[in-house]
Amino acid sequence: MEIILKTDIAGLGYKNDVVVVKPGYGRNYLIPQGFAMMATPSNRKVLAENIKQAAHKVEKIRQDAADLAAAIGDMNLTIVAKTGDSGKIFGRVTSLQISEMLKEKGFDVDRKKISFDSEVKTIGDYAATLDLHKEVKHKVTFSVVSE
Repeated sequence: MEIILKTDIAGLGYKNDVVVVKPGYGRNYLIPQGFAMMATPSNRKVLAENIKQAAHKVEKIRQDAADLAAAIGDMNLTIVAKTGDSGKIFGRVTSLQISEMLKEKGFDVDRKKISFDSEVKTIGDYAATLDLHKEVKHKVTFSVVSE
């Protein structure tokens, strides 16, 4: 079943993408929740017209995301966490902590757009991926140190 996404959905696609999903997922979840619509010929024409009219807005958004990635650059963040004697963290480092550290540095990145390359369980150096735009992804490194 082909559908047109109305919003970005992690693991599936971005807004205005035409994707193929299983019929039950489309009819029972995506369409009723307002996340997608059927990819009928008339809806495809409407989508094409909307994309055509919004092309300059999309380019500006992509450029803003690229500028943000360039401004962040090779920044290295330091996260302070409580640890045990073996260096294992009590709790975990979350995307909210990374988002707050970036906000302190003057960069506003939504925590939902941050993902980790590996689980953060011990002190050390790690990397997180910022999904700023569907074409602009940026890696930021951070160090976890003991309190």
